[in-house]
Amino acid sequence: MENLADLINRFGFPVVAAVGLSGMTYYVWSWATKEIKPVLSEANATLVALIDRIRVLDNDLIRLDQKVQTVIQLRKIVLEIEKKDAYEQINHTNEEKKLKL
Repeated sequence: MENLADLINRFGFPVVAAVGLSGMTYYVWSWATKEIKPVLSEANATLVALIDRIRVLDNDLIRLDQKVQTVIQLRKIVLEIEKKDAYEQINHTNEEKKLKL
């Protein structure tokens, strides 16, 4: 503590504070570049991979939706044809009964 007081007496508080803050700034900068930057790079690569997977899943969902819509439309057409055939068969049966009478 006496050493710090001697430095302040010799150079003044602003100079000692500036040197101390610059040392702290250097420590934080070196810690961020050595510890944080590699982790951020890895996280960024993981994020890009996840975004690609989501894009693929989105495309799959779009294709699946198109297929489902096509099946629904075809099913409606088949039901209409079946309904028409059943109606014609009922009418044909009714006409045969009338002719027998």
